[in-house]
Amino acid sequence: MTFDELNLNKPLLKALEELGFEHPTTIQQKAFSVIMSGQDVLGIAQTGTGKTFAYLLPALRQWTFSKERFPQILIIVPTRELVVQVVSDVEKLTKYMNVVVGGAYGGGNMRLQLEMVYAGLDVLVATPGRLYDLVLKGALKLKSIKKLVIDEVDEMLNLGFRPQLTRILDILPPKRQNLLFSATMTEDVEELMDIFFRNPVKIEAAPTGTPLENIEQIGYNIPNFYTKINLLELLLSEDKSMTKVLVFAETKHLADLIYERLSLKFPDKIGVIHSNKSQNTRFNAVNRFKDNTFTILIATDLIARGIDISEVTHVINLDTPDIAENYIHRIGRTGRADKKGIAITFISKKEKEFQKAIEKLMKFKIPIHPTPENLEISDVLLEIEKDKVEMKLIEVRRPKKEDVGASHHEKSEKNKKVNHSVTRADTMKAKYKKPITRGDKNQNRKKKK
Repeated sequence: MTFDELNLNKPLLKALEELGFEHPTTIQQKAFSVIMSGQDVLGIAQTGTGKTFAYLLPALRQWTFSKERFPQILIIVPTRELVVQVVSDVEKLTKYMNVVVGGAYGGGNMRLQLEMVYAGLDVLVATPGRLYDLVLKGALKLKSIKKLVIDEVDEMLNLGFRPQLTRILDILPPKRQNLLFSATMTEDVEELMDIFFRNPVKIEAAPTGTPLENIEQIGYNIPNFYTKINLLELLLSEDKSMTKVLVFAETKHLADLIYERLSLKFPDKIGVIHSNKSQNTRFNAVNRFKDNTFTILIATDLIARGIDISEVTHVINLDTPDIAENYIHRIGRTGRADKKGIAITFISKKEKEFQKAIEKLMKFKIPIHPTPENLEISDVLLEIEKDKVEMKLIEVRRPKKEDVGASHHEKSEKNKKVNHSVTRADTMKAKYKKPITRGDKNQNRKKKK
């Protein structure tokens, strides 16, 4: 099937032709006619299946020109990187259309984003927090929204954006089409659908956990972090096919450690992105990776959700993800556009249980390769890798009551004194040797008689 067979207009077809796209992916084929019918849609699609175009093509096909300055299409995504990526995709597809698109995200210049909204938009792509800020400031009205797209909704809920999403959904016009796209189907996603969606049609490109056919998977059993670094350095040095490598790290701290080590051997060829890096640093690193200035990019799971880079030759998991679905997201960054890709995972002894969960989800065993003979095994351990010494708790026997002496001891002589309060009247009596009050005077007379 080609895009010519879909009900697309000439401007969209011309843009797709210039982009080099001829055949729609599975999710794009399945979603197009359903979205065009106006029904609510739940799309389950993994990274690399073309889900962004799956909702953009029908949404833009049904877009009509309006003098209204408020947007007709609202797309909510979890990260600023994904905002930039989707805005770029809309601009590419609407090259021959009079569509105005803008992006809003936290960390960006609020004044510039307010000016963008005031100037007028047809399509707005935003993160939940910044979107709600624009609404609260009165700059953005959602009364004209005809299509709502929530992309990567599972990750959005994992990041704690449910309150913002709920508030936004409450103020949207009831007459709208809802398009929800997620990589996994969770209880939170189902609950959100039940409350805000109207009998959505479920479209699934591939069952969750299905390994992509274009990706060769390889595993190595590695004892610790620094030995993993040694192997990574060895592979990057010896394997000439590693021309565009995406390295995943579990935490920001580990990502920085990898960068510090590899930048010594591959200066000016490596970048790192995570949430502690500034917005410009992250964008520059991704752009340099795209244009092949950088051949290695180190990223954490969250930030990688916004990366859409073609021709990634290798994905390397320096750690084995503790959430099985994250493994699918990671390796889906390679093997795109009918090209072959390789996913390599380093597995420590403590990560074996994660490996089993991933294999159970995929129903596929990750082939384990022998480590190279010239690999240097490090005996240096991170604090989190060190075995915790379990101290035996020794309970002290409490003495029995009969073994315990009296709870009180005899007071010393000086502490046996009793303090008596002395009033002013008593003081005056003692001083002048006569009664002060009439009562005392009468009492004294009685004593004399």
